[in-house]
Amino acid sequence: MRIAVISDTHDHCPSQLPPLIASADEIWHLGDVTTPDVVRELAYLGPPLHIVRGNCDFEPWPFSLRRDIHGVRCQLVHIPPATLPPHYCHLLLHGHTHIPRDETIEGIRWLNPGSVSLPRGGHPSSFAWLTLAPGTPPLWKIERLAQPA
Repeated sequence: MRIAVISDTHDHCPSQLPPLIASADEIWHLGDVTTPDVVRELAYLGPPLHIVRGNCDFEPWPFSLRRDIHGVRCQLVHIPPATLPPHYCHLLLHGHTHIPRDETIEGIRWLNPGSVSLPRGGHPSSFAWLTLAPGTPPLWKIERLAQPA
């Protein structure tokens, strides 16, 4: 399964993003959508869309969402928790910082795709591909968005 993971759109979905993620099996948005227009644009692409509520969102999306795929327990949140109990999940996917992340802490892999519209820390606008397949480790790949001309 190939999942497009995005976060922190903050009212803006860059025009180059939808064609890049339209082939995804699922789209996961890790919060701070802030406008229904972004949701409509992503939903129009067709793949199932899973969204968690960010600190700037007012929609009734869940604050946390669990997805179990091919034996990999994925926890989706917006704000990363300070700590997690061992074996809570395999992958903790979060947004909020606007900075890409791929770090393993006490056996849990912490992943952040960065922000597609408001990157921080000198990072470019980005999203990520998460590939989950039976019997293989999860594959995480950050994709930079081209800067508009």
